[in-house]
Amino acid sequence: MRSILLCAGLLAATPALAETIALQCGDVFESKSARLVGARTIVTSDGRISQVLPGRVAVPGARAVDLVGHTCMPGWIDLHVHLGSESNPRAYEERFRLDDVDFAFRAVGYAEKTLRAGFTTVRDLGGEVTLKLRDAINAGLVKGPRIYAAGKSIATTGGHADPTNGMNSQLSFVLGTPGPTEGVVNGADDARQAVRQRYKDGSDVIKITATGGVLSYAKSADAPQFMADEVRAIVETARDYGYTVAAHAHGKEGMRRAIEGGVTSIEHGTFMDEEIMALMKQHGTWYVPTITAGRFVAEKATVPGYLPDIVRPKAERIGAQIQDTFARAYKAGVKIAFGTDMGVGPHGDNAVEFGYMVEGGMPAAQALQAATYNAAQVLAVNDIGQLEPGFRADVVAVAGNPLADITLTRKVAFVMKDGVAY
Repeated sequence: MRSILLCAGLLAATPALAETIALQCGDVFESKSARLVGARTIVTSDGRISQVLPGRVAVPGARAVDLVGHTCMPGWIDLHVHLGSESNPRAYEERFRLDDVDFAFRAVGYAEKTLRAGFTTVRDLGGEVTLKLRDAINAGLVKGPRIYAAGKSIATTGGHADPTNGMNSQLSFVLGTPGPTEGVVNGADDARQAVRQRYKDGSDVIKITATGGVLSYAKSADAPQFMADEVRAIVETARDYGYTVAAHAHGKEGMRRAIEGGVTSIEHGTFMDEEIMALMKQHGTWYVPTITAGRFVAEKATVPGYLPDIVRPKAERIGAQIQDTFARAYKAGVKIAFGTDMGVGPHGDNAVEFGYMVEGGMPAAQALQAATYNAAQVLAVNDIGQLEPGFRADVVAVAGNPLADITLTRKVAFVMKDGVAY
């Protein structure tokens, strides 16, 4: 372990990506087939994997990193995070008291925690500060995962992600009624404008809130909040710009409209039934469960004062249901990819989701595949999620065999992103 940490420290301090590095792995997880393939030497240069050699071998001219006794995996991908915030008992009042710069400074710490936990790529589904955090990470100014950011989620008036929910009438009057620029739509024309505004803002992906949500200051968590023509307008416009669309959804009818409208993924999916699961399979829609968030809000609903009175009943009802929904969806053969909704729970604890997935009946190998190969499919990115020549040099290693003990994913020993070890 000491040699691993020493090598990691040396590599993190070395900006010269042209240096060739040989990771001598005791075992390697092949994400496409979801199996261990034995000892391999992964050779990286210029931020990419150049070779994957059988066994643990010396590579002339390469700096060796000894990972004997460790399992190397592709860097994990979390498809649902909110790096611009983190739940706490004062979160609702902080919306009025803090500035964007306050949240941005916090986000820097959240990003580094996420990277050090083994997640080299994330999809951030809502939060304006994350667009700038993404750019700062890409410029090498701060440490963090590769971010695919939605920017402002698209909502309807009064719906989940309407930024004026819960405000008093005087403040609402001063701020005015939010529209497509602020990500709030009413009608198909508004919906198209909102997507185009996200393009103007520099978003990488589109997020819609197809139903009510748990933590928004509103009564319903599952009522549909977009008409079918609004969803279609968003998806069609998004496709023009090369965007995928993720749909937050708890209720059945909102999920139906989102799936039939052509979204890429359903997030949470709490009240999906056999009919919705069949529809998802028919349309090839991915499911991102976020069990961690459900468990977290269910727990916090029992803590006096942690959640507002209007939110607590939703947290109790929905939080307890998500893991069971995941179990049924897995058995039904719905396509599943990894996501946690961190920001609801504490950043850096993302790997807890692996354990919840295994508890729900998914084999450990498939849970790891959900956070690597499958997640890359959802993002439509073809150079992450696998340890193969030409792919980005994103590697995470744990001591021992995570297929035998999935809790090892919470004890990361080595993280490399783009050929740099942290």
